[in-house]
Amino acid sequence: MPSRSSARLAALTVAAVCSAASTVVLTSPAHADAVRIHDIQGSTRISPYAGQKVTDVPGIVTATRTYGSSKGFWLQDPTPDDNPATSEGVFVFTSSAPKVAVGDSITVAGTVSEYVPGGASSGNQSLTEITKPTITTVSTGNAVPAATVIDARSVPARYTPAGDTAASGSINALALDPSKYALDYYESLEGMNVQVADTRVVTATDPYSELWVTVKPREHRTHRGGTLYGSYESQNTGRLQIQSLGSTADFPKANVGDTLEGTTTGPLDFNQYGGYTLVASKLGTLKSAGLERETTRKQARGELAVATYNVENLDPSDATFDKHAAAIVNNLQSPDIVSLEEIQDNNGAKDDGTVSASETVGKLIDAIVAAGGPKYDWRSVDPVNDQDGGEPGGNIRQVFLFNPERVSFVDRAGGDSTTAVGVTKVHGKAQLTASPGRIDPTNAAWTNSRKPLAGEFVFRGKTVFVIANHLNSKGGDQGLTAQYQPPVRSSEIQRHAQATEVNAFVKDILSVQRNANVIALGDMNDFEFSGTTQILEGDGELWSAIKSLPKSERYTYDYQGNQQVLDQILVSPSIRRGCDLDYDSVHINSEFNDQISDHDPQVLRFRP
Repeated sequence: MPSRSSARLAALTVAAVCSAASTVVLTSPAHADAVRIHDIQGSTRISPYAGQKVTDVPGIVTATRTYGSSKGFWLQDPTPDDNPATSEGVFVFTSSAPKVAVGDSITVAGTVSEYVPGGASSGNQSLTEITKPTITTVSTGNAVPAATVIDARSVPARYTPAGDTAASGSINALALDPSKYALDYYESLEGMNVQVADTRVVTATDPYSELWVTVKPREHRTHRGGTLYGSYESQNTGRLQIQSLGSTADFPKANVGDTLEGTTTGPLDFNQYGGYTLVASKLGTLKSAGLERETTRKQARGELAVATYNVENLDPSDATFDKHAAAIVNNLQSPDIVSLEEIQDNNGAKDDGTVSASETVGKLIDAIVAAGGPKYDWRSVDPVNDQDGGEPGGNIRQVFLFNPERVSFVDRAGGDSTTAVGVTKVHGKAQLTASPGRIDPTNAAWTNSRKPLAGEFVFRGKTVFVIANHLNSKGGDQGLTAQYQPPVRSSEIQRHAQATEVNAFVKDILSVQRNANVIALGDMNDFEFSGTTQILEGDGELWSAIKSLPKSERYTYDYQGNQQVLDQILVSPSIRRGCDLDYDSVHINSEFNDQISDHDPQVLRFRP
């Protein structure tokens, strides 16, 4: 997922003048006669006046932004035209704190600009602005134009038109059809004063004082109050990001399922991190739904419980060890095997050549014991310094925790950071050549990415092969609100190559022992319906066990109002056919504003 530095707080639409690479450049006349805002906005996503100077643009100030690097104000024409495709609002970038006030009736002269938040390479849509403004105040204390109501009836069911193939899939030049497409509808309101009422929270408040609501409460609703992302075709049109023009200290700390009661009103902005955003001058009142963290059941004596848990860049300096330990002991009920992702080295992001994670893992194991859990043992393979991606200097890797009173690990020497683990046949059974070992670690598929960790376990006399994964992230993919439709998912190229390698390794095991118990699990960074998962599953070598759950319960992550699957546990045919497979996505993080990781752990129970 895209990352953001703390310095970005609320500075979401840096003006076009700050970066030529982020501006749509058009050839146009140098000057235009007096025009109105709906003329500037036009009936496509690109202003017909982009690059031109305009004068005497009238309107009433509806809101001001005095913080961050995108200081300015929103201007709206109180006398709209009769074309629903043309917005009556626009953002005026002032670079310093604006000297106008809400309710001022003014005229503006300046240059029309199309700014692309995140830069042209992001593929984002552009935001129409007036830059370098000269402002003339006509009167003060005027009523602000009434807010346009955004609700389930006003937002179309279809998400977006297909992009123009002659323009590399861009929708920029297409005529807006706000009655047919949700993205067109939101674009037709860009910069205008809008309002939502009694909306349900579908992504919890994040560290940047943002949350997501839905204006369509029935749209793909999950049983805990979120909105499910179930396929590339079933977009959730009712999602809308909410920020505030007020103090971040006063921003509500919301969880999924909570409600912003009453009205939330403010201008509709567009930013790099989520697209269309209601920047609230007035926020509704938060009503808690009382969402609680889930607890899975304890495995039976004859059941093997295997879990995957992304602990989000855990290093010894973190203050979350006790909470992670309590989650493993209480919410996950102390699984027999836990695949941990994002375990950092002993000094975290300090880039000094340290690669060992013994202190990090040891501290977590001690915290688990203190929380009343078992004394886990562990296995891993240290990466080559700065070769596995993630936070620079952190050297994240996968780690196996296992309860030695319930399961044993088969140690077989030979595995290191650059040696590929293989499969041999011994007495008719499959064995790993090294345990633990890494799958083809020098293959180009793993460049600047985590290498899978393979281990051989024994439970009640039965061998179980476990492959811990953390595949290439979605960083660099175009957003759902991109100007290119459908958006380009460039990160899939490497992830598909990685999935191919994992599937090939599982095939090697099954070719030696057809009925082998094989589990491939971890942060796959892709959906259960994705091409990545299809490649992992292959011709039946693996099956994503989260698909055993009802569709409304299939999620491990919550991003921009979409509850989705990133973490998976895939199993070989012998496990799937056992008829005793029990899967649980344990929701303890993704839906909460005080999460200790952005991922929910997954637990699989079965009888080998």
